[in-house]
Amino acid sequence: MKTRMPESFSRACIAALCMVLSTGSVADIRRTSTGLPDLTGNYDSGSITPVERPRELGEQRFMTPEEAHEKIKGAADALAFAENRSSDPNRGAPVKGGDGINAFGAGNVGGYNSWWVDPGSDIVAIDGKFRTSILYDPPNGRYPPMTPKGMMKIADNFSSFIHDNDGTASWLDQPRGPFDNPEDLALAERCLLGFSAGPPMLPGLYNNFKRIVQTETHVMILVEMVHDARIIRLGSEHPPEDVQLWLGDSIGHWDGDTLVVDTTNFREDTGLYGGDENLHLVERFTLREDGNLLYNFTVNDPTIWQAPWSGEYVWKRSDVGVFEYACHEGNYAMGNILRGARRLEREEIARRAQSAGE
Repeated sequence: MKTRMPESFSRACIAALCMVLSTGSVADIRRTSTGLPDLTGNYDSGSITPVERPRELGEQRFMTPEEAHEKIKGAADALAFAENRSSDPNRGAPVKGGDGINAFGAGNVGGYNSWWVDPGSDIVAIDGKFRTSILYDPPNGRYPPMTPKGMMKIADNFSSFIHDNDGTASWLDQPRGPFDNPEDLALAERCLLGFSAGPPMLPGLYNNFKRIVQTETHVMILVEMVHDARIIRLGSEHPPEDVQLWLGDSIGHWDGDTLVVDTTNFREDTGLYGGDENLHLVERFTLREDGNLLYNFTVNDPTIWQAPWSGEYVWKRSDVGVFEYACHEGNYAMGNILRGARRLEREEIARRAQSAGE
């Protein structure tokens, strides 16, 4: 015997279905032949949304569309001004010890204009709201305090960056100098890890593109910055703790339509500044119906930070491919840094010997 649903019930069901479809149903995203969300493609993760929220905003998590528009316009105007600033082709070498110009990574020895930087140009709304920062936990949108070990690790990692270059071997009387060995330089200077590559992967000054290749058993994320390739095994387990990798060991599983990636087994030095072998990272990748990817992450490293911290932002779908980042192949500066340090040491030793003989 067939029964007929009341017409009012049928209309209600149809209306509910239309509402689901209009707000982003599971049928509105790209899928593989087996029905999984298809993450394969190129993405631009550049963004002018700051990683940390400005202190004056406190726990204000969102900004108005008008405020977002003003920030986007202001960033574009500032970048255009710097990009159009002409470089003097007849300028001489920087003064000894540096000229104090450290904009756009100039290293205190003068810099180019901003033609070569590409930090991003917009603030993408999440759930219709514009975030004031990528970090949302802690509630103030800022990194939690570091432990004493974490602060020491950061200072050691950036010792060659923050060295006050006065043109002399000022470190000569110290037990350890910032340029004694290649290993004393930061991982980023050695083209091993760093900048914004992570993991977690954050917007940087340039090279913000990602390429994802997905199969039924693996997901590969090619990170343009430093040209890292993260291999994520699906439905797998982590190896023993003594197996440690530069990028950590990443395993993933599907939670509905979200890819959840759990990464552990890091080395003592990681691509996350300050992170150590106790770093535990959980990332969530959710494909949106507009083709963009919502990237969410939580960092837990109790020996470095006093509390976990989380962030979220959008990777924009792009037709632009990932370019090769051949950093170390052309890293002639590494040898020059060490040779320059040895020369300064010889000069200082000679100066002291001369002074002692007078």
